[in-house]
Amino acid sequence: MGEVVAVIKIMPNGVDVDLEKMKENLAAVVPAGIDLNGIAEEPIAFGLVALMVTVVVGDVEGGTDSVENAFAEVTGVESVQVAEIGRLL
Repeated sequence: MGEVVAVIKIMPNGVDVDLEKMKENLAAVVPAGIDLNGIAEEPIAFGLVALMVTVVVGDVEGGTDSVENAFAEVTGVESVQVAEIGRLL
């Protein structure tokens, strides 16, 4: 079984969200078997900043579903969307 790297875009529900606290909360809810490889900030507009979370998951059906669902439950998260996905060689 191979592995897949995915970049997941997390949109906070406002500009007043503490991004450092959100990063900690996202890292805390990563399901077992999924590796968190990093979290980067991406300015959007008018002070709003998205978090780009890079994870490595097994190449199985529904591979990112569990982490997407976990991220969606974090306080302050407006939306969760897979921005990029690719296979690791």
